[in-house]
Amino acid sequence: MTRVKRGYTARRRRKKIRLFASTFIGAHSRLTRTTTQQRMRALVSSHRDRSRKKRDFRRLWITRINAVTREDRIFYSYSLFIHNLYKRQLLLNRKILAQIALSNKNCFDIISNKIKYKSNKIKE
Repeated sequence: MTRVKRGYTARRRRKKIRLFASTFIGAHSRLTRTTTQQRMRALVSSHRDRSRKKRDFRRLWITRINAVTREDRIFYSYSLFIHNLYKRQLLLNRKILAQIALSNKNCFDIISNKIKYKSNKIKE
């Protein structure tokens, strides 16, 4: 049996890895072994951070809503605000509420006053 030289196959595999790591710095983009290690590390980080990004944005929206609800005009906390939203069955998610709170505070005040007014009416 003749000897198989893996020149073409190996070169194609290495070229694909180098293309992925072409923006890396130093040996991380030049040497095959470190390039492979950095590629694996980059893929692990991107997979982990996809779910972390969702978590971070949710925290940001909650912080923004909480800051606006605690201002002088509304007088109650984020948790009460969300509780009353669910009680009134208003279908506004945190992303939309945060955008309204940033761009149009008067609209946010109207929403919160309606919620507060109706929840007080239910208690009485």
